[in-house]
Amino acid sequence: MGKKKRNITYKDAGVDISANDRLVELLKPIVRTTADPRMIGGVGGFAGLFRLNSPRLGTYKDPVLVGCTDGVGTKVLLAREANRLDTVGIDLVAMSVNDMLTVGARPLFFLDYAAVHALDPPQVAALVEGIAEGCRQAGCALLGGETAEMPDLYAKGDFDLAGFAVGVVERRQIIDGSRIAPGDVIVGLPSSGIHSNGLSLARRLVFKEAGLKYSEVVKGFERPIGEELLTPTRIYVKPVLELLARERTRRAVRGMAHITGGGLPGNVVRILPEGTRAVFQTSRWTVPPIFTYMQSLGVTRAEMFRVFNMGVGYVLVVRAEAVEAVLAHFQGHGLDARVVGRIESGKRTVQMAR
Repeated sequence: MGKKKRNITYKDAGVDISANDRLVELLKPIVRTTADPRMIGGVGGFAGLFRLNSPRLGTYKDPVLVGCTDGVGTKVLLAREANRLDTVGIDLVAMSVNDMLTVGARPLFFLDYAAVHALDPPQVAALVEGIAEGCRQAGCALLGGETAEMPDLYAKGDFDLAGFAVGVVERRQIIDGSRIAPGDVIVGLPSSGIHSNGLSLARRLVFKEAGLKYSEVVKGFERPIGEELLTPTRIYVKPVLELLARERTRRAVRGMAHITGGGLPGNVVRILPEGTRAVFQTSRWTVPPIFTYMQSLGVTRAEMFRVFNMGVGYVLVVRAEAVEAVLAHFQGHGLDARVVGRIESGKRTVQMAR
């Protein structure tokens, strides 16, 4: 007689359908915290439905949909090493909604994708709770998501995140930088820290060059270095949209940039028209200690500004006569907005002056 065949299951291959069912139940109350009256249907369907125009919330005359996607890079490694999974979801939302904000768009909804080695429902729920918090801060709905269990692709404990945001802007109100002109002023909004860029370099400096552990407190800091690096990305959506909601200040804003990978030089140049250059005066703001500490570990000033936001997470180029109103608006929201530079005639470039 031949050997009796074993009944092999999907779980034997590393994928637990029952765990996914438990996860869905954990996620339902989390997702509901981001609910929007324009959402149609509930959690668990094949697709999320979202109504663009609503009698209760207003209608658009000539709506343009805006889409953005991003991840959080090697910040997921730091979160895993620290066993702190409830903050990187905020970063995930921030990276997309801050990007779409630069054209004046309002985020409508967000979709997430989490890939894991093995499904641990409480851990994935912690990730999604962070995503929901980011959506609440941005005022958008968490419309749907996907969790993929792939033990053959990811090592034990590994995971990765990707996010997708959809927003809308009236076509005539799109901000694209084309009106930027010499004499305009650059206003900078403070970052909350390193955000989600340059973490590969940061981890190399802090944990390899300096030999620190996540829980160590560096002189001059009030909390462990790992917590400094995990500080979630600031979401600028609500204060900026409120600024754009007022006709006078909206018309004064000529261009905006989210300072991500590439720092101020690499991001601001993307919105400059030919014949203009941006000149930043770095003495106009105080660089946060996390950046000065990393620079002290062996990085040039130029490289620091090329990799990190250096304390300025979002930039607006505004007409000079409106600067005081713009500064007052953000300061009223608790943001220490500063004039950090100016627009001059010249080759399309970004100059970092002291």
